[in-house]
Amino acid sequence: MKVKKVKIGIKTLEEVLRDTGEVMKKIARGEKLKPVKEPEVYFTSFEAFRKALTPKRLELLRLIKSKHPSSINELARIAKRDVKNITDDVKYLVQIGLVEKKETNRKIAPVILYDKLMLEIAV
Repeated sequence: MKVKKVKIGIKTLEEVLRDTGEVMKKIARGEKLKPVKEPEVYFTSFEAFRKALTPKRLELLRLIKSKHPSSINELARIAKRDVKNITDDVKYLVQIGLVEKKETNRKIAPVILYDKLMLEIAV
């Protein structure tokens, strides 16, 4: 089985701006950019990471990956949680790129297209 990874890291705002500036300079010079091998999600601090990926949200990722719910309502039933809270959590996970939504038969199903999350923290 091929494993797709999502890299999760901690970067300061200054580091993100510096990296973005370097990419923009390369584009301005007409250089070709290397394709991204794996998606990356960065947080500004470990505390921001902890607030974003709470135990309940990590449990949702596991349930989406293992149970393949056909809708948000089904995910809420599986998780035994309120639909509104599940909807809010899934919406956030979509915003940060860890979940995608797939529309089928007038239902929106949460989908995960990777097999592994990797956390990288620079010291």
